[in-house]
Amino acid sequence: MLPFHVDLRPGASPYRQIVYAATRAVVSGELLPGSPFPSVRILSQELKVNPNTAHKVVAELVRVGILDVLPGVGTVVAEWGPSSPEERRLLLSEEVERLLVEARRLGLTERDVHDAVAERWAELFEGIGVGGSRDRDAAAG
Repeated sequence: MLPFHVDLRPGASPYRQIVYAATRAVVSGELLPGSPFPSVRILSQELKVNPNTAHKVVAELVRVGILDVLPGVGTVVAEWGPSSPEERRLLLSEEVERLLVEARRLGLTERDVHDAVAERWAELFEGIGVGGSRDRDAAAG
């Protein structure tokens, strides 16, 4: 069992999807610094991807500093500070792009998309302490 969740979607690069899912798990705190990361063999078997793809994933995560390879220990999540708001926003870039392309295909305007997101945000999060407008109003008043 992998320590992070990946839903491989057809038509998108498995490599990019796995890198994204692992990055998201680390930045969100789902995978903590020092936690073991699955081997290339385990990634390949669990996700049913080519071992070369799994190797590229691990190599990329090491290259960008998300993972460390420790001799005699294996591959672990690297030590790094808390993620910035910008880093957390980057985690949404793929989903935001997909949303915008679909909105454009449907003929929606930027305002339509903003309103739809704001409405959904209110339905899901208002009043539960995750940065909704009520939270901002309470902090301001």
